[in-house]
Amino acid sequence: MKIFNQLFVALAMVVLAVTVNAKELNKPAPDFTLKSMTGENVKLSELRGNVVMINFWASWCGPCRQEMPLLDKFYDKYKNLGFVLLGVNVEEDSSKAAGYLKEVPVSFPILYDNTNKVSEMYDVDAMPSTVLVDREGNMRFLHRGYKPGDENEYKRLMKKLMRE
Repeated sequence: MKIFNQLFVALAMVVLAVTVNAKELNKPAPDFTLKSMTGENVKLSELRGNVVMINFWASWCGPCRQEMPLLDKFYDKYKNLGFVLLGVNVEEDSSKAAGYLKEVPVSFPILYDNTNKVSEMYDVDAMPSTVLVDREGNMRFLHRGYKPGDENEYKRLMKKLMRE
């Protein structure tokens, strides 16, 4: 039964990922501290002054796998301009994420939300979900799902926040 429930949740997230897009917000981003792949703790509030993209993902998520290499290129291009990208893996077993990242390495920090507490704080209900936080620590955009070309919208929104 547990496997059926997991499959149902995964299917629901895929369906949501295809049907839902970006939403503009303006509210304080919930602060969190998560352990990174390198073992360090990363605290969102310590990144204030930067534009921060938080990308919630899972290794079983096809759109996440498609998006990860594109996000890595995006991060490499803008990281020296006050842009930070945090990849937040939402799986209980982080070894699955580590296995995927051996196949498709990325240069941006990967954090582990094994208990889904941070995912719940951000109302993540689709994979992937991407949040943009402005320099003041406000959650400004939430984008659910991924389809090819969405990275252009990320770029537009990120540049808008960088100019503020």
